[in-house]
Amino acid sequence: MLRVFNIQIILLIFFIPFIYSQNEVLTSYNLFDLKSVTDTEVSPDGKYVAYTINVPRPFSDKPGTDYKHLFIFNLETGTSSSLLEEKESLSSLRWSPDSKSIAFLAKLGEEKLTQIYIMNVSGGSPKKITNAESAVKEFEFHPDGSKLAYVSSEPEFKNKKDLKEKGFDAEIYEEEIRNLDLYMHDLKTNQSKKLTSNFSVYDFEWSPDGTKILAVCADKNLVDYSYMFKRIFLIDPSNGVKTPLVENPGKLDAVAWAPDGKHIAFISAVDVNDPVSGSLFIAEVPNNKNFTELKNYSRDFEGDVTHIIWKDETTIIFSSDEGVSSLLSEQNIDGSERKILIPQGEVYFNSFSYRNGIVSFAGSSPAHPSELFTFNLEENKYTKQTNLNPWLENINLAKQERIEYGARDGLRIEGVLLYPLNFTEGEKYPMIVYIHGGPEACVKNGWNTNYNIWGQVAAAKDYFVFMSNYRASSGRGDEFSKMDFGDLAEEEFNDVLDGMDFLIDKGWIDKNKVGIGGGSYGGYFSGWGATKHTDRFAAAVSFVGVSNQISKRNTTDIPYEDYYVHWGLWTHEDYELVYDRSPVKYAHQSKTPTLILHGKEDPRVHPSQSLELYRALKTHGKAPVRLVWYPGQGHGNSKNTSKLDYNLRTMEWFDYYLKSNKPKDKMPDKWLDISNEEVTLIQ
Repeated sequence: MLRVFNIQIILLIFFIPFIYSQNEVLTSYNLFDLKSVTDTEVSPDGKYVAYTINVPRPFSDKPGTDYKHLFIFNLETGTSSSLLEEKESLSSLRWSPDSKSIAFLAKLGEEKLTQIYIMNVSGGSPKKITNAESAVKEFEFHPDGSKLAYVSSEPEFKNKKDLKEKGFDAEIYEEEIRNLDLYMHDLKTNQSKKLTSNFSVYDFEWSPDGTKILAVCADKNLVDYSYMFKRIFLIDPSNGVKTPLVENPGKLDAVAWAPDGKHIAFISAVDVNDPVSGSLFIAEVPNNKNFTELKNYSRDFEGDVTHIIWKDETTIIFSSDEGVSSLLSEQNIDGSERKILIPQGEVYFNSFSYRNGIVSFAGSSPAHPSELFTFNLEENKYTKQTNLNPWLENINLAKQERIEYGARDGLRIEGVLLYPLNFTEGEKYPMIVYIHGGPEACVKNGWNTNYNIWGQVAAAKDYFVFMSNYRASSGRGDEFSKMDFGDLAEEEFNDVLDGMDFLIDKGWIDKNKVGIGGGSYGGYFSGWGATKHTDRFAAAVSFVGVSNQISKRNTTDIPYEDYYVHWGLWTHEDYELVYDRSPVKYAHQSKTPTLILHGKEDPRVHPSQSLELYRALKTHGKAPVRLVWYPGQGHGNSKNTSKLDYNLRTMEWFDYYLKSNKPKDKMPDKWLDISNEEVTLIQ
């Protein structure tokens, strides 16, 4: 087997330059050659950056998820070395306090559960540290390096295990989910001790002196609780007792302890109705203030904070989404004006790592997926340290730019526009309107091409691709993200229509050849466009989307999030309003050919939502409709074959109805024509 693999590698190395010197545009197949940096972590001594590379799984392997390889970048020599390049996936990089070792979460070899592993920075084989009876979710080294704390659950209930062995396989919905407990693991004795029970720990950080643990906790290990009911506590590691520190009102993201232990910083929603945990707050330890008395350090700019790390006892470094841009800034706790380190429009990222004057992050641009970047604070300079996809230099990429337009009520809306690769002024082109999910998310002006984002693949076929950050998106502050509260798919969808008209008025777009597509909330908008606004769209693609708000709210795993940050009412309080915002209500008037796709294991938007839309359109609509199930997939596709199928199938749908002269009352062939040669040559 090993010999065959080596021969394949030699052949592929030989073929790749030929392929990409001939293939000058990005195709659906090329997406599965794209590598990208995911996690980065600066060592405590500031000499190294550990990082992971997402490597698409070859189609010659058994279908599954991508691999992640571990590398170390030497900041002194400017070179990278590989630590782990097996066909494995790993995450949550953590340096030992002495900077000699790097630990991570993975399932290596025959291990069936995610455990903590550690490797020497100079190389060698990974060593498994834990033997937890359930998967490890999070972990952190104690400041002195003698032990670590980690989060896991108790093993499967004994009664359940006994019944399964006898052939009884009934599942008790939600009641079988165990809490996320905090454990202490002594690295000298290799023994673990359970610290907490009766509540769930989602995130935590040791105090600088190692005597306390700052923890993000909720009463239950349910998705809705992790969204809406996480609060900040201090846990005594000697006995597991938790003490409330901050009673934040709603969504909660990162927490961070100041180096002197006197303050914490955290990213939170401003109130229970805020859809985004995107505001920066600081509290003293111990804290004697109510949440409403704490200063919101992000009030002075229109954006959302995405990550925080303390630079020193009085200064925080934070990243933020602002419009379609990413920024890196410094903020002093005295409340003075922030200092912008990396301004908008230069590189695009979500989080970062910081130690000893060095920042690292995975950053993208319109020309490349995420690469390793480092930023030297003393030199005030950032550098791209990797080039994972040199073959992209031989690919012609389309123009991409930030756009801004006014909505019908005067609100300023931002977005991203990709031009047809062969754009010629004076000609009209078809357009795909891509809708991001959420709606509390945003499109940035970085790399916008993935299995479920058509981007450069569509532009290479001479489509315009329009992406709107409609009202209710993140990246514009809490007031903007609340603008759809109790009013789903009305003014926010008008923002999309107004953006379309803005572009049509420029004379670039054939208004009769506009398609719409997206996943999750983007799938909801796509179904809405295909039904309520069917006259505007010649094709639609709805992926894991909502079709009936009434049944969706009673089948989702986030009913409280839906209530608090989107609707502000329960279905029984205004049944007509909830149904009025459902695509199935308007299915009878649809003239838009609609492709519906859904993972059969989706816990967020139940697959029955797609079945309802399909059945309503099939029975009452006036255009072709097709429903595609993805077995084993959830709220989005993770398996490589399902990803490729999605991209090929959706592009074929758009091509058929927006570009071809084929009869519009027919559909593309239900079976994809996937070339064995093209798949084999990927990687």
